[in-house]
Amino acid sequence: MTAPDLTSRSYSDRRPKENDWRLLRRLIPYGAQHSRLLVFAMVLLVPGAIAGAIQPILIGDAISLVKQEPTTLPFLRNLPLLTGINVISGLLLFTLALRTVLDAWQGYLVQEVGQQITADIRNDLFHHVTSLAMRFFDRTPVGRLITRLTSDVEALGDVFSTGAVGIVGDLFSILVIAVTMFLLQWQLALLLVVMLIPVTILIIYFQQQYRKANYRAREELSSLNSMLQENIVGINVVQLFRREGFNAQLFRDINRRYIREVDKTIFHDSAISATLEWISLVAIAGVLWLGGYLVLGNALSLGTLSAFILYAQRLFDPLRQFAEKFTAIQAGLTAIERVSDILREPIEIRDAAVTQTLKTETAIARGEIRFEQVSFGYKPGEYVLHDLNFTIRPGEKVALVGPTGAGKSSIIRLLTRLYEASEGRILVDGIDVRDLPQAELRRHLGVILQDGFVFAGDVKSNITLGETYTMAEIRSAAERTNIADLIEQLPQGYDTLLRERGANLSGGQKQLLAFARATIRNPNILVLDEATASLDVGTEALIQEALERLLVDRTAIIIAHRLSTIRNCDRILVLKRGHLIESGSHEELLAQGGLYASLYHLQMLEE
Repeated sequence: MTAPDLTSRSYSDRRPKENDWRLLRRLIPYGAQHSRLLVFAMVLLVPGAIAGAIQPILIGDAISLVKQEPTTLPFLRNLPLLTGINVISGLLLFTLALRTVLDAWQGYLVQEVGQQITADIRNDLFHHVTSLAMRFFDRTPVGRLITRLTSDVEALGDVFSTGAVGIVGDLFSILVIAVTMFLLQWQLALLLVVMLIPVTILIIYFQQQYRKANYRAREELSSLNSMLQENIVGINVVQLFRREGFNAQLFRDINRRYIREVDKTIFHDSAISATLEWISLVAIAGVLWLGGYLVLGNALSLGTLSAFILYAQRLFDPLRQFAEKFTAIQAGLTAIERVSDILREPIEIRDAAVTQTLKTETAIARGEIRFEQVSFGYKPGEYVLHDLNFTIRPGEKVALVGPTGAGKSSIIRLLTRLYEASEGRILVDGIDVRDLPQAELRRHLGVILQDGFVFAGDVKSNITLGETYTMAEIRSAAERTNIADLIEQLPQGYDTLLRERGANLSGGQKQLLAFARATIRNPNILVLDEATASLDVGTEALIQEALERLLVDRTAIIIAHRLSTIRNCDRILVLKRGHLIESGSHEELLAQGGLYASLYHLQMLEE
């Protein structure tokens, strides 16, 4: 029984305790890796912002020249009208071209940095997820993890690519425009700057509401992806038990909740845009009212008033872009919270800080396994294994039997360190498994499960699994496990591409492939967890013949429900509710007349 799904809590239960700055600080190390590009992109903001601030002044001076008023720029005052207009047109064209080039260049650099940061975060997240203990995957749906690794990371990358740097640029543009306005005419400048205060308050309020709605929307998206993944993986059960309509209704319900939360984010985002449009029009009206009064009193030229009308629009353009980018940042902050939830998951099973000085090749040479007072539970205080004590000698073939839920597979998971023992210790050749590097421990353990998993790729890559082996070694492993003839019959032989989960192979072929995968690694210890339970008679005969060769001079642990297949094992350990209750050979256990004898006679009657 697995732990409850902790990732399904509501937003109110998982309201972040960290403020936005603390969340953003988590991204600083990633940005620091690309500091040169970021600094250069920031430098490009300066000439672009200055060029944008000069343009209204040039347009206002053009109007002042036509009206024969004093110009803001001194070098235009003594020029003839036509010459002055030509100079202003040239300067406008230059500033437009400069701003266009710099904005495009800066935008490209920021996007490039954002994509690199996104890739770095995704790599770190994938590495962390694959390092987590099986306990984490027991309680976390796959669809939620996929959402974290895809859409959440993309939103997180947008914090850099379209958010943080863009907001800095917008703030700098607002600052340059504000300073320029105060240098021109302080009353109109003060009017426009004061109007920024209520706008800022409204933006902050709507963004907070957007943040909450966006978090809930992403939680619903995770649920949507989880259900989609579950239905695709279990499509055969869905169709066989006619659950299409029922599952479709469940999917529609989740989809409806997701759309409802997305609509809330759209409402808050639209409210910001509408507020800014309204305030910008009010600002222009205010400039016209106060500016017209000053023009009538000869305290302001018509050209300067025209420049301020443009400034009123340009002052709110960066603010509007700021609001849009702030929306991206809020979505990114939501993603940081969700990704941080995963990155904060502790890696329970780690290699010891000081590993054994003995080389693992010599340390695990014999294959002795010893359990000393081992207890284990998937949940604290709920043990499935109780005080196990047994030793498997080098080269010994030992079977684990018992009713379902007796703890047989749990023993294998502890031996391979997919889980950590709650109490006691497990020794391999006298060395605690916690003192051995996980990779080295598992390199000397060959584990074959009931359902051999097949990755998308060709046949030979599914045998080597990323390790370096020659083609001769691959063929030899296939021949020793009686799968060579089956592979040769495939369209491209060892280069035949296999579909996801080996959809173009039979169950027996996938299991033979799993045996070849273990054989090529030549493990000292071989573990068979119901490896032949679901095979037809012909395939089982091929595997039994291969097993006879594979088990020579190897320590073996065999889990099997069919007791007739383990009669020749050196020793049989009988488990019941996590306790070791019997131990001995097949004949010895039958003579005892205990649980094993009862199970064996029951199976014989069934057969």
